[in-house]
Amino acid sequence: MSGNASPMSVSRTRRLFIGGIAAAAVLAAPLVIPGIFSSQFLPHAFCYTGDARLISAHVISDALIWLSYVAIAGTLVYLVRQLKKEMPFQWMFIAFGVFIIACGFTHFMEIVTLWKPVYWLSAYVKIITALASVMTALALPPLVPKIREMSKTSLRSREVQDELAASNRELEAFSYSVSHDLRAPLRAINGFARAVLEDGAQQLDEQSKADLLRVTAAAKRMGELIDDLLKLSRTARSEMVREPVDLTCMAQEIAAQLKATGPERDTSFTIAPGLSTVGDRGLLQVALENLLGNAWKFTGKAANAKIELGVEQQDGHSTFFVRDNGAGFDMQYATKLFAPFQRMHDDDSFPGTGIGLATVQRIIRRHGGSIWAKAAVDRGATFYFAL
Repeated sequence: MSGNASPMSVSRTRRLFIGGIAAAAVLAAPLVIPGIFSSQFLPHAFCYTGDARLISAHVISDALIWLSYVAIAGTLVYLVRQLKKEMPFQWMFIAFGVFIIACGFTHFMEIVTLWKPVYWLSAYVKIITALASVMTALALPPLVPKIREMSKTSLRSREVQDELAASNRELEAFSYSVSHDLRAPLRAINGFARAVLEDGAQQLDEQSKADLLRVTAAAKRMGELIDDLLKLSRTARSEMVREPVDLTCMAQEIAAQLKATGPERDTSFTIAPGLSTVGDRGLLQVALENLLGNAWKFTGKAANAKIELGVEQQDGHSTFFVRDNGAGFDMQYATKLFAPFQRMHDDDSFPGTGIGLATVQRIIRRHGGSIWAKAAVDRGATFYFAL
């Protein structure tokens, strides 16, 4: 639910507010303007019998009140301009600012009329102030139920946050359990299977050996899934530290590591110079490792493989991209691309757990950004991300 008043009610109230002041000014003008600067009356200070202390008390008090009112109104206008769309009922703050500054000018006129008896001008200011006061008073009551509903929504939001914090604690406990309680049996399964293979190689037939190899492969894959799940959970729970990050340098280091794992491959990396952003260095390292690692993996069967990291302007914002000329994928399955365990290729062609891109998406979202992809089968893929 939005805390803002509906556009129709806001517009109507604003029109009534401005129209009321304008109408009163037009109606009062014939009465006020002819004698607006009249000096046929005695100055206000005459009533104070020339007592300097009494006059000073009034002048200082009225001056301070006037300056304070102007400062309050200015602060309200500045606040609205700074918060822009984030602040509900902006029009009401502006109306309240008009009311306050109008009240302030009545005190300013008290100072003026001490020496110059322009009482019609003072009356004109009071008429405007009265209209601003009445219109503000009429506009405030309809906001009460809306503000009450906003308070209820805020309370529900805090309750949801408390539930989320509890869920995070449960997730941490689950992660600990996964990390310690599931790894031990896997290690035992893998260890005993290998022991049987090594110690009983002479007694086992080929089928038994093949079955044991499947057991060790399955245990290894389960270990990889556990590792990836833990990485995915850590990206959601780790504390973020924002700082300037040199993406070019980071990507060059990752590219060098990838090349070291396959020195025989004919793969070229093109990394644009001067790529930088502000974000969590550790999380962005994980994101780039996954994106460049994916590009490296899916260009494994491409002749003259090419991987590129660059930036382009889209809708006035810097959008980074990782592009390759590898296996690509069918865009009709793009909606499943960032879901955990969803894979576009079988394990025999390109092994993996399907957690990497889900991890990248969480990292980009934690930075307030978005990630999407464009690809075609056997024509490569491009992953775009904006922070």
